[in-house]
Amino acid sequence: MALVYSTDSGRICPACGQPKAACVCKQAAPRPAGDGVVRVSRETQSRRGKAVTVVRGVPLDDVALAELAKRLKALCGAGGSVKDGIIEVQGEHLDKVMAYLRDQGWTVKRAGG
Repeated sequence: MALVYSTDSGRICPACGQPKAACVCKQAAPRPAGDGVVRVSRETQSRRGKAVTVVRGVPLDDVALAELAKRLKALCGAGGSVKDGIIEVQGEHLDKVMAYLRDQGWTVKRAGG
């Protein structure tokens, strides 16, 4: 059985055995390199019918990606999040997001149906 908590250091990462604050698993997993195209799509699956605008393939580090997500959420006047290199903005904002990303100099494609 793997150790998951220690009274000395708190939570322990089950994969590497280090304290969560010093976990090397997340740092060691680089994001896969994309093809340089930012893909914007609309998803409703697993969201109880609510639409979410999803932005994938932005080749930025985590800090810059969070800043871009913040600007997109402010542009759309909606909430959202950044998970595993994917930006999610609540609501259907494909046209606004695609226009903004094009203005920033990215190659943008609409993905999905």
